[in-house]
Amino acid sequence: MTESLRWIKSSYSDNGGQCIEWAPEHANTHGAVPVRDSKNPQGPALLFPAPQWSHFVEYARKQSV
Repeated sequence: MTESLRWIKSSYSDNGGQCIEWAPEHANTHGAVPVRDSKNPQGPALLFPAPQWSHFVEYARKQSV
């Protein structure tokens, strides 16, 4: 599954090596968000329901201000 996905990093990533990547097209078509460690792209990916991922992202945004 993970090989055919287009993975992206956050626009806030500074390439310091502590990043995650996600596949937005999969989220849009399947309602679930695959997330993986950018340092290990061949490793496992976690799959989160889209609403829970949205809540997590919103929480993270609020913590960074």
